[in-house]
Amino acid sequence: MMALIKLALAGEGGQGVQSIAEILAEAAYEENKQAIYIPNFGVEQRGGVSIAFLQVSDQRIGAPKFNKADVVIALSKRAVSRTVRYSDSNTIYVYDSSISVDEEEMPKEAKKIIGLPAIDTANEKLHPRVFNMIIMGAVIGFTNIVSFGSAKFALEKKLGAKFERDPKLRELNYQALEIGRQMAEEALKEGVAN
Repeated sequence: MMALIKLALAGEGGQGVQSIAEILAEAAYEENKQAIYIPNFGVEQRGGVSIAFLQVSDQRIGAPKFNKADVVIALSKRAVSRTVRYSDSNTIYVYDSSISVDEEEMPKEAKKIIGLPAIDTANEKLHPRVFNMIIMGAVIGFTNIVSFGSAKFALEKKLGAKFERDPKLRELNYQALEIGRQMAEEALKEGVAN
């Protein structure tokens, strides 16, 4: 049985947080799980902070909204300031380590605060466009919210046409997912807290 997992993903418009949440919700449906995904956009569509709220469970999900998340992922400095309030002593708080954030800006309470080099890894090893797939892989690594197979299936459903036109893109996305999952699993093992 899987307990309810509450996830808040935040980034600048265009960083793909809504896509990640959508694909994970699709993957959860594929596994016959319950999923509720609520997008929240900043005032400006492009350039505002975008937050995706996602809940996944084997059981019926009671309320569509939540105050505290099990995992918060913030992909920009502004996203950090917008998501601190969703954190408590049970939260794994993840931020992209390429952004410079002062310690006072981080949540006062969190089970663990982890910096992941998703943007740098995408730029150096893969392609800047797949950095959100590294994040999606990390979400799976931190939570086991869905299986890797279901995530690939849902990704295929969303991007299959693009993959057909450019098979290298499929490989790049799958590599990014795997790298993200490994980063998360290693961070949990090491207990890396910044």
